[in-house]
Amino acid sequence: MSVLKGKLHSIETMGLVDGPGIRTVFFFQGCPLRCQYCHNPDSQSFSGLAEITAEEIVATALRYKSYYDATGGGVTFSGGEPLMQSAFILEALKALKEKGIATCIDTSGYGQMTYYEEIFKYTDHILLDIKHTRNDVHQTLTGLDMGGIKNFLHALEGFSGTVTIRHVMVPGLSDDQKVMDEILQMIAPIQKNVDKIDILPYHKAGTEKYSQLNIPYQLETVPAMNQDLAAVFEKEINEKLQALKKSALSKTA
Repeated sequence: MSVLKGKLHSIETMGLVDGPGIRTVFFFQGCPLRCQYCHNPDSQSFSGLAEITAEEIVATALRYKSYYDATGGGVTFSGGEPLMQSAFILEALKALKEKGIATCIDTSGYGQMTYYEEIFKYTDHILLDIKHTRNDVHQTLTGLDMGGIKNFLHALEGFSGTVTIRHVMVPGLSDDQKVMDEILQMIAPIQKNVDKIDILPYHKAGTEKYSQLNIPYQLETVPAMNQDLAAVFEKEINEKLQALKKSALSKTA
């Protein structure tokens, strides 16, 4: 039995939006980013009280395995930023794969780099959040430069699973075609693995947590993103992605 324990924020047992099929989602505590629109600011601190072992994760997941098998689902590790607890995540991934459970990591690409290659061996799907494409805006929006995401994207060139790109579209920050084109440029080296790009419209839900935690909400004056307009951007960027993939495939045929 392992002595490693993960710092846990919460568990969602029947998740439908954090990877394919029905999923059990383990949200881990702690994140180096301070995204201005974060809807779980209580998960940012690394001083979470709850802990969990890999054995406990497997035991929880096995209760829902029939749902995974019926829907193509599995377990997703989210956060916070799960890759900040990479040694534990690796152990838990191995334990899940031994039980035939599909795995997914929801990440912003800021973690412990030395573990990436080994973690990828036991991961079927990655949900990658791209916060922005320009370093200055990224720094303002998250508190960190783009070094982490760039290193992660480079590491992903050796990943054989599926990647879904996610981007929260914020009015005035990324609701323009140039940013969409820059996202496509960023992911070009891994585009063969990318199944789709989800454009998530910025919303105000969860802002009450900031007042409860006595944290100022930096985007107070920014309106929610128009969902219909975000859907248009999503349709267009995915059409371009598929065209680029088709073109790349034809060149190698």
